[in-house]
Amino acid sequence: MTTTPAVLITGASSGIGATYAERFARRGHDLVLVARDKSRLETLAARLREEHGVAVDILQADLTQTDDLAAVETRLRDDSRIGILVNNAGATQSGSFIDQATDDVARIVALNTTALVRLANAIAPRLARAGEGAIVNIGSVVGLAPEFGMSVYGATKAFALFLSQGLSLELSPKGVYVQAVLPAGTRTEIWERAGIDINALPDLMEVGELVDAALVAFDRRELVTIPPLQAAARWDALDAARQTLLSDIRQAHVAERYRTAT
Repeated sequence: MTTTPAVLITGASSGIGATYAERFARRGHDLVLVARDKSRLETLAARLREEHGVAVDILQADLTQTDDLAAVETRLRDDSRIGILVNNAGATQSGSFIDQATDDVARIVALNTTALVRLANAIAPRLARAGEGAIVNIGSVVGLAPEFGMSVYGATKAFALFLSQGLSLELSPKGVYVQAVLPAGTRTEIWERAGIDINALPDLMEVGELVDAALVAFDRRELVTIPPLQAAARWDALDAARQTLLSDIRQAHVAERYRTAT
């Protein structure tokens, strides 16, 4: 791996992914940009090459399609220059679960979970052998809050958080950093694509502010980054409570409240 590793970013044609691309290019990283919209990728790549003097490759891919996903996996396995993966591609959908079509639900799950874990799995062994590198998984605060009513989307983002925490425990001793980034509502095109009126959403964060905060945490090697959370101690308390719970659930017998009276 080079001193300044290349970065592969999914969902890179707009929003969070495009902003990550700009910020990493500004830092001098070569890039591999992945998205469905080839013309947007080409425009972004040309600008980043001109403004920052970095090498930028583009991979047009729909990560819900098996062949396209396999091509990106192959690039991650074989290109030793790539030392950072930003798993950003994702989608949501408006409406309640009972009103969502099964195929649409499956597509969201495929993009937000299957693609994410397959790409992480493609690069992780190589990074572990090298003893360096990073995987950044973009989750969401929705993954912490079923009360928000986005059941499928939230479940996929809970998966991203859990996977990141599990991979961190496994890979950090091998020199690989894994970061979960949990944005709140952010001003990107994901809402329009989901059929949600962005003007009806309050308190949306600007994407540049989000990514800049995530990169501050990246440099600090923070494991779970929640950019809008003012009181970091609240996440620490939640995680500490979860770990305390572990000692209570490692039992060989059921809790007393579940025993039937004899």
